Amino acid sequence: MSPLERQACEAVVRTAVALADQGFLAGVGGNLALRIDARHFAVTPSASDYYAMAPEDICILRLDTLEQLAGNGKPSVESGLHARVLKTRPDCNASVHTHQPVASAFTLLDRPLPVTSPAARQAIGGDVPMCAYAPSGTRWLTANVGKRVHARLNAYLMRNHGAVCLGATVEDACHVVRLLEQEAIAWFRQSLAAQPHNPLHQQALNALTA
Repeated sequence: MSPLERQACEAVVRTAVALADQGFLAGVGGNLALRIDARHFAVTPSASDYYAMAPEDICILRLDTLEQLAGNGKPSVESGLHARVLKTRPDCNASVHTHQPVASAFTLLDRPLPVTSPAARQAIGGDVPMCAYAPSGTRWLTANVGKRVHARLNAYLMRNHGAVCLGATVEDACHVVRLLEQEAIAWFRQSLAAQPHNPLHQQALNALTA
């Protein structure tokens, strides 16, 4: 493993643990990828315990063919999705697929998420579109997300599946993850507060406020 590859793999491990600590990666769900150079990227292994991963477990793949060149694990089933995103957005070097709780709950509504905070709109790039449902790890899902990806928009929701967040750096992508969750929480709070006399709505609002 070259020094550049090791640096990327270490960054992937470090980021996966941080996202798991924050509750954005649930169990073995979610994954992330980091561009190494114009032809290669590093991606988390499939169904891995984030707290047990080592840099040697991170998979290094060709961006064009997904051929695995290094890594002890089997590449994430969403490797094709990450490759599609990284190829479509050469300005982005990190792609993070989360199962973050509130934004993932929002995907059940099958609608775009309005982004109202000026800081969030600047980082995310606008309202967050909803990509059509497709089974995890399929070319169908890759196509559904890929056709939505465009310049300057750094977050995408997947129907019943979670989110994909992008960034020029892995830190930028994680910042988008956090802002996306905050925007989803704000949307639910506003919607629930509009019917204050509904006891179920009040219970949900209390949970979001806790």
